[in-house]
Amino acid sequence: MRLVLYQPDIPQNTGSMMRLCACLGVGMDIVEPCGFVFDDRRLRRAVMDYVASLDLVRHDSWLRFLDARQGRRRLLLTTQGDLVYTAFSYRADDLVLVGRESAGAPAEVHEAAHARLLIPMRPPLRSLNVALAAAMVLGEAVRQTQRPPKEES
Repeated sequence: MRLVLYQPDIPQNTGSMMRLCACLGVGMDIVEPCGFVFDDRRLRRAVMDYVASLDLVRHDSWLRFLDARQGRRRLLLTTQGDLVYTAFSYRADDLVLVGRESAGAPAEVHEAAHARLLIPMRPPLRSLNVALAAAMVLGEAVRQTQRPPKEES
């Protein structure tokens, strides 16, 4: 399983999601361009020393990302989703996508998604911080796909 950040804008959120992925053993893909200079100084506070434990791949563009990750389901977290994330059946090789903090995901990303997942919330509230949303959905996905083996009786 991998978390995919589509053109992230906020280094602190990116750093938090990098740390989340390292802790959960989930790989991360970043689709460029980022809305900030991707360097240690901007990420250090949120990532701390966890970056060494992270499987991180950066892609120059959306098309290069699609080419590199062919054959895997792309699950987009979006306020425009039609499936509640807890009712979805995840697979260990899924790609969980989040859009830009400032603008979400463009139409081409929505169109390329195999599923569009929603985190329900009470009206009139619209959205969560992208790092919180990623943590909720990855937590559920990991729970479903990495269950410990049942003990034999």
